[in-house]
Amino acid sequence: MFQNLLQIHAIANNNYVAFTFFVGTMAMMAACVFFFFEMSNVDKKWRTSILVSGLITFIAAVHYYYMRGYNLETGESPVFFRYVDWILTVPLMCVEFYLITKKAGGKIGLLWQLIGASVVMLVTGYIGEAIYGKETQSWIWGLISGIAYFYIVYLVWFGEVASLARTGGPAVQKAVKSLGWFVLVGWAIYPIGYIAGTEGGLFGMKMFQGLSMDIVYNIGDAINKIGFGLVIYALAQSDKSAIQNA
Repeated sequence: MFQNLLQIHAIANNNYVAFTFFVGTMAMMAACVFFFFEMSNVDKKWRTSILVSGLITFIAAVHYYYMRGYNLETGESPVFFRYVDWILTVPLMCVEFYLITKKAGGKIGLLWQLIGASVVMLVTGYIGEAIYGKETQSWIWGLISGIAYFYIVYLVWFGEVASLARTGGPAVQKAVKSLGWFVLVGWAIYPIGYIAGTEGGLFGMKMFQGLSMDIVYNIGDAINKIGFGLVIYALAQSDKSAIQNA
């Protein structure tokens, strides 16, 4: 039985999709351990943000473990597990913006705006990918998901988050700007995966045909989930040094 399990979960040398799932699992596990252990080494006002970063990567590590197993056993994309992971971790990434701007007067209403937009983005994306993925009308759900995404971009770069960042001091402004680039550029990786994995990914056009949806998503997750936490950690350490040198 043990030998059969090893055969099932062995990764072939040319199975790049499974390899990225394996690397993603290990990277997320390492990141969550790092964030949890470093919580005590940052100023108290940053600890909740570091904790959330640890939770994001921990949740992702668990899901990546299951996604890797599902992909190896079935050869299919683990769409359901992927969106379960995202529905938990993406709103938490939005929480990071609230935690940072809270120091500058951010209200709970901002938090719900960010979470609400992220949930709409993910639910409509799932409908388009899992239910209508083989049909050309998947672009409609992709468009709705994209509108919700751009609303988050607007809040971060031009809306309430940006306004609070300008009045929150250099540390808050730097944190919001850094994370804003992840939302603008890093999150833009995911539509490429959506287009690659659905028939009507972009107005029925077969763009990025032959590109693996899972590889794109896995790269995007590693950049964004780990990167989010590392930016916050770096800023927390910078803020700590500034306090000590004052």
